Order: sequence, then C-alpha cells, then structure tokens
Amino acid sequence: MPVSMKTIRWLPLAAMLAATLAFAQEAPDALVKRVSQDVLAIAKSDPKVQAGDQARIHEVIDGKLAPHFDFTRMTALAMGRNWRNATPAQQKELTEQFKQLLVRTYSGALSRYRDEKIEYKPLAVAPSATDVTVKTLVVKAGGGSPVPIDYSLTKTPEGWKAYDVIVGGVSLVTNYRDEFNEQIKSGGVDGLIATLKTKNGG
Repeated sequence: MPVSMKTIRWLPLAAMLAATLAFAQEAPDALVKRVSQDVLAIAKSDPKVQAGDQARIHEVIDGKLAPHFDFTRMTALAMGRNWRNATPAQQKELTEQFKQLLVRTYSGALSRYRDEKIEYKPLAVAPSATDVTVKTLVVKAGGGSPVPIDYSLTKTPEGWKAYDVIVGGVSLVTNYRDEFNEQIKSGGVDGLIATLKTKNGG
C-alpha cells in the first residue's frame, strides 16, 4: 500500500516523539552511566575544560548535567522544615540560587578531573519503582582508595531525575542543612537568599 504525502509529512514528528518517549523511559542506571560518560568524554577532549575555562565548564554542566537533576526537591531537602515557611517566591529564588551553587560545585570537580574511571554497580529496578539509588565507584588514576558515589533518583513525567549525590557516605544536599538552618536563624529566609547570591557572585 503506497504511503501518502500526508503520512510522510508527519514521519519526522513521529520519530521525534518516539525518541522523546524512549529517552523518558531510560533506566536510571543507564541514564547515570550515559550522562557521566558524556561529561567525562568532554572533560578528556575539550581543551577549554582542560585549561580550566570556567565559562566553558559551566556550559557543560548546565547543558549536560543540570537537566537531569530535580533542583526543587534538592533545595527542599537542604532546607528541611524551613522550606514550608518560605513563600512560593522565596522557594523559587532559593531553588535558582542553590542550583547555581551546585553547578559551581560540580564545575570545580570537573575542572579537577584527571582520568579517573567510574565503575557502575548492577541495579535491579522494579517496574513500579519511583525512587532508586544508583551506586558507582570512582577509581583514581594514580591509585589510592576508590570513592563511592551514589545517586538518589526519583521518577518524574520527564524521566528519572537525581535529587541527591552521596559522596563517601555524605549527602551533598543534606550536608548544607545545618548551614542553611544557621543562616535562617540569624537572617531569615531572605538572609539565606542574600548569602547564596553572594556566594554565587551575584
């Protein structure tokens, strides 16, 4: 049966939708592996990243890593019970400033990358699972003890997104909670926002 021109016209859109659906259904461990390998490949081959060009490093982190993180949930976890006391406008600003802070943190880590290798632990995910932990091990090029890095991910309509990174047993997100609590005690939520802006160079 011949294909009509009308059908042909819609084929590119159908292909794009299929690709989007496949990406959204990507398994959490496959997502972590793909994204981390993409970023490390850039770190190995991009002369600007290797030279420590912060603008280029931020571009890589913002484009490759940030879309796969749930920054609203990360900020809420870091705030603890103080999150409920913040207005929607404050929550939005806190999320943006915390995102910038974390991007700066990841940028610093990427600029120090020196041919470390990542081992990915097997993960069995039930079809109904909405929250998983992907375990990896970073092996240093020059030897030394490997560093366990675990990624906590939640299932969203846009696919799996990370909401915490645990390095050597220490949660990156909740590690900020005490600092945030102290800032809020002394200057309120607006004081914390001001502090984050200062740290981000704003």
